[in-house]
Amino acid sequence: MSLCVIMAPVKSMYSILDKVNNINDLKKLNTKELPDLCSDIRSFLVDKISKTGGHLAPNLGVVELTVALHYIFNSPKDKVIFDVGHQCYVHKILTGRKNKFNTLRKLNGLSGFPKTRESLHDIFNTGHSSTSISSAIGVAVANKLDKKDDYTIAVIGDGALTGGLAFEGLNNADIKDTNLIVILNDNQMSISPSVGGLSNYLNRVRSNTFYTDSKKKIKNLLNRIPIVGKWISLGIEWIKRSFKHIFLPSSVLFEQFGFTYLGPVDGHNIDDLLDFLERAKKLKKPVLVHVITKKGKGYTPAEENPNAFHGISPFDKITGKPLKNNKASYSEVFGETICSLARQNEKIVGITAAMPSGTKLTDFAKKYPDRFFDVGIAESHAVTFASGLARQGYIPVFAVYSTFLQRAYDQILHDVALQNLHVIFAIDRAGIVGADGETHHGLFDLSFLSHIPNMTILSPKDGIELQQMLKFAVEHNGPIAIRYPRDGYVMTLADTNPIELGKAEIISEGSDISIISTGKSLTTALEIAEELKKVSVSADVINARFIKPFDKNTVIKSVAKTRRVITIEDNIINGGLASAVQKTIINLNGVQSMYFAYPDEFIVHGTSEEIEKLYGLDSKSILEKIAKMF
Repeated sequence: MSLCVIMAPVKSMYSILDKVNNINDLKKLNTKELPDLCSDIRSFLVDKISKTGGHLAPNLGVVELTVALHYIFNSPKDKVIFDVGHQCYVHKILTGRKNKFNTLRKLNGLSGFPKTRESLHDIFNTGHSSTSISSAIGVAVANKLDKKDDYTIAVIGDGALTGGLAFEGLNNADIKDTNLIVILNDNQMSISPSVGGLSNYLNRVRSNTFYTDSKKKIKNLLNRIPIVGKWISLGIEWIKRSFKHIFLPSSVLFEQFGFTYLGPVDGHNIDDLLDFLERAKKLKKPVLVHVITKKGKGYTPAEENPNAFHGISPFDKITGKPLKNNKASYSEVFGETICSLARQNEKIVGITAAMPSGTKLTDFAKKYPDRFFDVGIAESHAVTFASGLARQGYIPVFAVYSTFLQRAYDQILHDVALQNLHVIFAIDRAGIVGADGETHHGLFDLSFLSHIPNMTILSPKDGIELQQMLKFAVEHNGPIAIRYPRDGYVMTLADTNPIELGKAEIISEGSDISIISTGKSLTTALEIAEELKKVSVSADVINARFIKPFDKNTVIKSVAKTRRVITIEDNIINGGLASAVQKTIINLNGVQSMYFAYPDEFIVHGTSEEIEKLYGLDSKSILEKIAKMF
């Protein structure tokens, strides 16, 4: 039963969910109570996520599936691995964390993804896509070697199945005597609608209802035939297989990988799910269960616009509208600018890895459909695809989140940089991203890109500079990356100097300290410079602009004058701006230096402001530390 847009006042009590605090409580319920439990969970999710923000639509879509999994299997003895991990909220509710949901995605609170440190029921840390099958095979083989009969269940979305690693896992899954079950959660979407040959393939399976509607009738008919011997029995099995391959040929793909294919099954029919999972459990070999679900199920705004409710900030649960209007973002500036540049240059091509909305390429896709390509969750392919376009004289712009670009490191180095090809990497969500935490912070791009030959790396201080850098990138020859943050931008200066290759921008001049910064962190640098003025300390404030090639001359000239230098950046300490400055001034004697960046560790989730303060990267903390230099 779907929740309407106009919802009744939320009850303080949930008739069934209040009785379920862990999996043992769940198993005490009879099957007739499970639909009401699912209804309670949906109301609970809408209520909690409307306050904390989070991944609502994906979790509304897996309520019945998760309930059925935990009803049939025995976690944590049986291992359930979610892919991508953002669909784990129902799992967390059922495994003892229901009463902590007010802390979801908050500093020191519940993570929005599976975390092994959080619960024994979270088997594998997952935040990126397409990893579940490979990790599940590893767990299943370990069980086999340990002579355990535990089950390993990988829950993978159809969007995640577009990732190459998922197929590498499928290719390796045909290992005898492993209790491996893959649940294909097919909701026809990743974040945006699924694309490509695999999506078309699943559409054929999904739409061919003749086989699934007729299977029970044929089975009943065959069961009435007297079994008079082995050959007739084998003949009946041959008839069933032939019937399946005629009317549901797409299932053959998974069977060729060594799976027994079960489905498709309605992922919102709890009785059917229980039946299919019981059947999968009895087979004692690799099984793939194809489950059809609806993203956003049960909450009308999320059903009508699952893309917007994939990951959402706090919202009004009655209307579904966000509670606050976000400032104009770097992503929006990128989207508008790339459309403008493409209008002037027909060689510009836009590429995304299943993120057209998040990277703001949707307008580009509408205006230039022949020059827009969504390759699915396949960053490695996206980069090498871009290199082929560049080899033929096109200018591919790959818009990608910083954390997801990590999956394509080899292709960047080998297929783009080695050939010095003109590919533009528009790196969104650089730096701290907030509530999504360790798996999503973009804190490593400067480090893993800066040591690649032929690579040019820029970081804009505001929206105007991003526009200029994109124009520069189109005219540049060779691989070039522009990294920008998630947070809304602030126009730091109305007057911005032209972009010159490898040239920093001097924002203000002083004699007492050199403050060198890049990107979003320049705002903090300017705040610090203003505070220092109040105690008669003047600062050179330098906007590095380029991390590579780095403007050594400007930095050496400034530091030789001030004899004090600090750097501020939203990257890890190793391999970013701090490293570039350290190498530059290594031969200058008598220089006091401090470097402000994130430490060599994985950073927790929380708001950007909370995290900056926690790691001493807010202006107040930095001022307290640099006071020791005077």
